[in-house]
Amino acid sequence: MSTDIKHCGVVDGIEDGRVKVRIIQSSACASCKVASHCNASESKEKIVEVYGALTSGLTVGDNVVVVASQRVGTLAVVLSSVIPLFILIAVLACVLALTGSEAVAALSSIGALLPYYLILYMCRERIRSRLSFRIEREGV
Repeated sequence: MSTDIKHCGVVDGIEDGRVKVRIIQSSACASCKVASHCNASESKEKIVEVYGALTSGLTVGDNVVVVASQRVGTLAVVLSSVIPLFILIAVLACVLALTGSEAVAALSSIGALLPYYLILYMCRERIRSRLSFRIEREGV
């Protein structure tokens, strides 16, 4: 069993060691025959930037596969969801215990996320190097 996360896409642009790949992310039922009549099916078009990709032989419009390891996916989920959830709950519980005010606790817990996201923004280059994708030719 492969531990890679793969998405098929089309090269949208190439510049300075960075390849932009357009992928269509769809729900499992988006390919259903009655999907156009159902609200549950959806698909989204996203642009993924692949840094440090070997651009030789790639042209705009080429079909490629964007690949990330499962470890990269796990790290992305931890940084984007798990850590903020723990911060939110910890600050909410502490402030509620100290003040007894639900409104103050709620606002404080939301406000406590601002420094976290500021730190993520300031470390974006380091995070980008750890959350990297690679490109494979389609059919390889």
